Amino acid sequence: MALTACRAADAGDTDRAPRNRAFPSADRPVAKVVSTQWAPEEARDKQGEATSVMDEAEVASGMTVADIGAGEGYYTVRLAARVGPRGRVLAQDIDEGALGRLGARIEREQLTSVSILRGAPDDPRLPAHSFDRVFMIHMYHEIAEPYPFLWRLWPSLKPGGSVIVVDADRPTDRHGTPPALLFCEFETAGFRLTAFRRKPDVSGYYAQFVPAGSGPPEPSKMQSCHAGANGSGGKVGGL
Repeated sequence: MALTACRAADAGDTDRAPRNRAFPSADRPVAKVVSTQWAPEEARDKQGEATSVMDEAEVASGMTVADIGAGEGYYTVRLAARVGPRGRVLAQDIDEGALGRLGARIEREQLTSVSILRGAPDDPRLPAHSFDRVFMIHMYHEIAEPYPFLWRLWPSLKPGGSVIVVDADRPTDRHGTPPALLFCEFETAGFRLTAFRRKPDVSGYYAQFVPAGSGPPEPSKMQSCHAGANGSGGKVGGL
């Protein structure tokens, strides 16, 4: 898989958190968080969204999965039903209010297999070697520091584990991520694309990644992917 990268980390990035300055900065705009719910749950179920995504990801009973940017819990509760009582779901978000509402929902629906974690904008804070699947649904475009975020996510996967991204094919400042840019950023952070499908039932596309190699790359050797005038990102070949 080829990619186009434009620049390495800039030690003069004084507006960034010190722990992120070893990583390249994202060469793209970032969408503002406007809602903790992508769309009404009834509309999403009518399209069969969660079932379609979980089927694509081959989520099965007994798995341990993470829902990053869980929001109001649309995927969280459906993942809990799919993995069953022998599985585990970790619902993560950076919005304290959303986590409070999700916690009340979990108690109300007695979802004993679900736990909640507050993440950071540049770190999902997932425990190492813990997850069969990590889901990032309609939220990747809101990550301002994709390289440190993905680098810190890398160790959380079990052997054979994968990361699932669902997003819209449009510029990041319009609440989507062009596929080529997504592929390039993930590859830069040490992942390999294993599946990509355009899916109207999820209002966008489905992409799946696995760790490449024995560990994530050294931050100082990573280079930022150039979004380009149309926000399309580096050139990426087929699977």
